[in-house]
Amino acid sequence: VGEQGGVLPRAAALYAGYDLKAAGVQVNRFCASGLEAVNQAAAQVMAGQSDLTVAGGVESMSRVKIMSAGAAWYQDPEVAFPTYFIPQGISADLIATRQGYSRDDVDAFAVESQRRAAEAWKDNRFAKSIEPVKDQNGLTILAKDEHMRPGTTMQSLASLEPSFAEMGAKAGYDEVAILRYPEVEKIRHVHHAGNSSGIVDGAAAILIGTKEMGQRLGLKPRARIKSFASVGSEPSIMLTGPSFAAEKALKRAGMDAKDIDLYEVNEAFASVVLLFMEKTGVPHEKINVNGGSIALGHPLGATGAIIMGTLLDELERSGKSTGLATLCIGAGMGTATVIERL
Repeated sequence: VGEQGGVLPRAAALYAGYDLKAAGVQVNRFCASGLEAVNQAAAQVMAGQSDLTVAGGVESMSRVKIMSAGAAWYQDPEVAFPTYFIPQGISADLIATRQGYSRDDVDAFAVESQRRAAEAWKDNRFAKSIEPVKDQNGLTILAKDEHMRPGTTMQSLASLEPSFAEMGAKAGYDEVAILRYPEVEKIRHVHHAGNSSGIVDGAAAILIGTKEMGQRLGLKPRARIKSFASVGSEPSIMLTGPSFAAEKALKRAGMDAKDIDLYEVNEAFASVVLLFMEKTGVPHEKINVNGGSIALGHPLGATGAIIMGTLLDELERSGKSTGLATLCIGAGMGTATVIERL
């Protein structure tokens, strides 16, 4: 749609001055599109169909609004009604309601995300992956994520009203959620701007290739992609896919959850990560150690590649070996990727 339409990777390659033989392709898996691009590039390399690929994603949410595409999933009654479509914020509140997460639970998670992100920025942990934005004169106009709120406290979050209560009541989405999950008597709306991912712009790119091509170009590989997986999950509650995708990717790698040193689980909403921890038994100490999308923002198509870079940077900084990145996805899906530092 708009500036994000067409075949953006080909346009970017031409603009960047790449060889004219460099082709481009655009993929869409909603919030996991950036990670899906990485996985597809890795699959081509593994199959011997590619030697070197730049994979990643981009999203300008300030210029192309969320849901601008007008997709059948949420606009066509013949598709939306049978699948009990509800907006993602209602789905996040539905997770919190079903799992018994309180307002304090999700707010405390958000405060910790902000604290970790602030500490990471102060410690310069993102330096390897941040590329400053410059104007036409070569002057840096943006060198740091703007969404962070380092002073966030439980008290400041308590002043925020739930974001999705009015939508759930007036548009009938709460009723739809209860129709799909009749054991729920009432949706408890606990999510708001402070414990949900930020609406931001962003882009990320990762270079993926064969060992031989790396040697030819004098490049030293930083990590190996061991496995990846995508799964479908129940589309109404929608945001439960990360644990299922992680389980599938780990099985393909011949690993268990305990074999992973660090996790990046996209913080679309606080309840998503709380559910992941509950389902997998992975402690918070291993997850999003430098904060997540609640603090840093979630530029939808870019986030998957962003968290892969964040994960690798932290594995190198901390001297750890294995990592897993995963995201929940609209319409009920999850994608996960397992990497090993070299």
